[in-house]
Amino acid sequence: MNNLETIDILLVEDNVNDAELALRVLKKNLPNGKIKHLEDGEQALDYFNLRHPDLSKPHPSSLPKVILLDLKMPKIDGLQVLEALKAHPTLRTPFLLLY
Repeated sequence: MNNLETIDILLVEDNVNDAELALRVLKKNLPNGKIKHLEDGEQALDYFNLRHPDLSKPHPSSLPKVILLDLKMPKIDGLQVLEALKAHPTLRTPFLLLY
């Protein structure tokens, strides 16, 4: 049985209002959940060390269980982040695309 109270969620959202609303809902429904918010695709790629292949990758136990990913973001958009995540041979995290 899944324990949703301990799920780790990575929210990648550039719109302050949308991020605030999502964080409020997530924290209300998952009060013990570990939630991290990143503001753009560049931060997301840095989080997973995908822009710098010489850096070590995060340990699988430290990866989020779910990624909520905005599609339209500055610098690097959600589709580019998604492509980088899917191309990586060991990063297998479910994601939900936000429009």
